[in-house]
Amino acid sequence: MIKKILIANRGEIALRIWRACTELNIPSVLVFSTADRESLPVRLAGEKVCIGPPSSLDSYLNIPALLSALEVTGCDAIHPGYGFLAENASFAEICEESGITFIGPTAENIRLMGDKAEARQNAVKAGLPILPGAVKPIKTREEARALARRIGFPVILKAAGGGGGRGMRIVRDQKDLLPMLEACQNEALAAFDNPEVYLEKFVERPRHIEVQILADNYGQVVALGERDCSLQRRHQKLVEEAPSPVVTARMRSRLCAYARRLVHHIGYRSAGTIEFLVDSRQNIYFMEMNTRIQVEHPVTETVTGVDIIKEQLHLANGERLAFSQRQVHIRGAAIECRINAEDPAVNFRPSPGTVNRLLVPGGPGVRFDSHLYQGYRVPPYYDSLIGKLIVSGRDRREALERLRRALMELEIDGVKTTVPLYRKLLDHAGFLSGKYYVGLIETMLEKEQSDESAAGQ
Repeated sequence: MIKKILIANRGEIALRIWRACTELNIPSVLVFSTADRESLPVRLAGEKVCIGPPSSLDSYLNIPALLSALEVTGCDAIHPGYGFLAENASFAEICEESGITFIGPTAENIRLMGDKAEARQNAVKAGLPILPGAVKPIKTREEARALARRIGFPVILKAAGGGGGRGMRIVRDQKDLLPMLEACQNEALAAFDNPEVYLEKFVERPRHIEVQILADNYGQVVALGERDCSLQRRHQKLVEEAPSPVVTARMRSRLCAYARRLVHHIGYRSAGTIEFLVDSRQNIYFMEMNTRIQVEHPVTETVTGVDIIKEQLHLANGERLAFSQRQVHIRGAAIECRINAEDPAVNFRPSPGTVNRLLVPGGPGVRFDSHLYQGYRVPPYYDSLIGKLIVSGRDRREALERLRRALMELEIDGVKTTVPLYRKLLDHAGFLSGKYYVGLIETMLEKEQSDESAAGQ
């Protein structure tokens, strides 16, 4: 039985976890860096511990500091949120060996699915379809050349231990393969301390569809439907919605069946997400699994009524899932926009600074998950995510209308944000029709730049 939880993260997800703990009457302790001393979760938390200076390596990634905080505060569990140590198998293993409940999957689960090449192998064993390509990491330049020739260009190189779009290259021509392979390996080594790369067929204009699952220690697994995460920039998700505008009831059944099959195969427990690519012919291919809570989990919560963070806590406490797959129902539609402190007009340059004015939208079907407040200083040391605007409606049309209204209301003065990009997106026929794809935002931005250049001549 969990008695006290250390929240080992920052920003909106730290606040989200704190709120869930508070509502469940579970005592919690928040850790923070000196740069986050004045953040909203730190202000609200009853008990908190400073674990180091601004650098993530010296604070949120500092395992000895976190273990010391656990010991000093008497916490017997730790919630890593997302990012930082959330998918670090070694840290999860340290917690297990120390008798600390890691609120997430087991270290073995993370190892099985954290390496993308090994995840593909497990998907194949579980009977999931995968894209043509290497099941194991590429060992030699000759192997890369031979495989690329066999499956045909374009191909994509991906870091085996990667995520967040890093260590990834699209190769459209034989002459670019080896230089990009080397660049991808170097980036993977620098970002993930793992130079291994695998290669697979690149699908033009796919949909990125993912399935949220929950699994307990007793073999019960439920799939909470799908999310469409196709609207990205440089492999970073920006807009997500549930359900997907292109997924039929039959497709949803297949996607959820694949997800549950893989989870059963690896003996997974906790919350997790299985990600798929869907091509123009609606062929489904397993891509990867995220063994943690995801940024976009609120859209699934909105259409299912399931509090995924609370369910994570129940599962970590050894409880059985309180509902079955038959009791999961999708109602209405929900859309999430990630609000980043970036300037879309200047190639999405990071925009730290002080929030001089903040007006948060409200009304029916509007949720704003954020750690912002008027006077808060957005630090320059971390990910640029400063909030998530989530809207819902009886159907997608109403959700879109509500999103347009909520974006009109939202005002964040003092830092540049991605809000103007979403206002433009709401005038794009591809987005409004639901017939969008991975790469649409980049295509939209390229056309905008081309039109501006033509007008300036």
